[in-house]
Parts: sequence; C-alpha cells; structure tokens
Amino acid sequence: MVENEIQASIDQIFSHLERLEILSSKEPPSKRQNAKLRVDQLKYDVQHLQTALRNFQHQRYTREQQERQREELLSRTFTTNDSDTTIPMDESLQFNSSLQKIHHGMDDLIGGGHSILEGLRAQRLTLKGTQKKILDIANMLGLSNTVMRLIEKRAFQDKYFMIGGMLLTCVVMFLVVQYLT
Repeated sequence: MVENEIQASIDQIFSHLERLEILSSKEPPSKRQNAKLRVDQLKYDVQHLQTALRNFQHQRYTREQQERQREELLSRTFTTNDSDTTIPMDESLQFNSSLQKIHHGMDDLIGGGHSILEGLRAQRLTLKGTQKKILDIANMLGLSNTVMRLIEKRAFQDKYFMIGGMLLTCVVMFLVVQYLT
C-alpha cells in the first residue's frame, strides 16, 4: 500500500516535471538554459527514486519467494524411497553386464584361435616328419626322380591351396562380423 502511494507520488512528480519543462521553454533566453538544467536535474533525481523503489520491490519479492520456498521445504515430509530421490541405473547396469559378457566372449574367441593355431603348428610338424619318412621310403623302394618331383610339386601346390583357403576363411569371418554387428 505504501509502495503504491510512493509510485503515485513519483508519477505525479513526473507530470509536474513535464509541466515545468514546458514552462521553462517559455522563459526568457537568458534564464531558459538554467531553468532547463534544473528540470533535467530533478528528472534525474526522480528516476533514481523510481529505480530505488523498483529495487526495493524486487528485493521484497525475492525475500517473500525465499520464505515461501523455505516454508514449503520445512512442511514437506521426506520418505526413504521417494520416487524423486531414486537414480535410474538399470540401463547402465545392463549395458555394463553386456559389455562384460562381450569381453569374456572375445577372450574365449582369442583363446580358441590360439589353440587352433597351436594345433595347426603341431600338424605341420607331424606332416613334415611324415613327408620326410615317405621320401625316405620312396628312395628305398627306388621310385624315380620324376615321381619324386611330382610329389614335391603337388605338396607345393597344396601349400598354396591351404594358404588361399585360410585367407578365404578369414575374409568370410571378417564379413560375417562386419554385417552382424
């Protein structure tokens, strides 16, 4: 109520200042500059008063809002499992467990690939030993050199077929992984 009275007084002062400004323009030229300066000074002072009133109103409004919020907080009852205080972690936990399963699966795949590679190395040693024994037996039986060369050529060609098959298998596995993920 007091604020409204102050605002009404400020508005009345502004209207009087406008009237004074009109009257100052009717003053003789020698006094006109001085009168206009005094009216401008009064306008400036009134504007400061209006700004101070607005600041006071803003502070009062802020204080009232804080008191309202404080009362609201003090009157509110809190429970232990309130829906506002829960943290949604189910999706994160599922994502983490899926990543761990994938990690273990990749470890298993790497371990399987390592054991297959070891098996292939052992088979290579076995086949080399077998090839040497066959060549020794063939030499004992008296097979001709041309037959021996044909066997060695066939073994050389089989080696390329094996490498090509391994590369083709790797490419197929890579494409399957690319398209399935």
